[in-house]
Amino acid sequence: MKISRLEFVALLLAAVFAAFAAGWFFRGQAAPQPVRVETERTLTQETPLALPAPTPSPSAQSKEDTLAGGAKINLNTAGVDELMTLPGIGEKRAEDIIAYRRANGPFRIPEELTEVPGIGEGILEGLIDYVTTGEENR
Repeated sequence: MKISRLEFVALLLAAVFAAFAAGWFFRGQAAPQPVRVETERTLTQETPLALPAPTPSPSAQSKEDTLAGGAKINLNTAGVDELMTLPGIGEKRAEDIIAYRRANGPFRIPEELTEVPGIGEGILEGLIDYVTTGEENR
């Protein structure tokens, strides 16, 4: 019985694959070379650095004290100092709120704050519970 050329090529490829697989298998049986890692310490420190515990800033404490009182701040009558007690409102944003109020008249609802440049939904969400316009119930 004579094998065809295609069968011969298939047998040859199978033999080459078997030899490769056997070599791969037996090569893996040998003990792997150990890995050696060398490190060099360039800076040694006798005592670890200890950072001081953060203390709240005076402005943060005054904001918390003012807001803890429970009284809401009227957006239509508040000055810069009162507005700065709100979370997320600094001097610049407080001035922007007053400038918007002068240019467009009193706020009708607290959500109207989002029309002030620099105040978005995120800031409004943080201070909505602390503000009033005095006109919500009208």
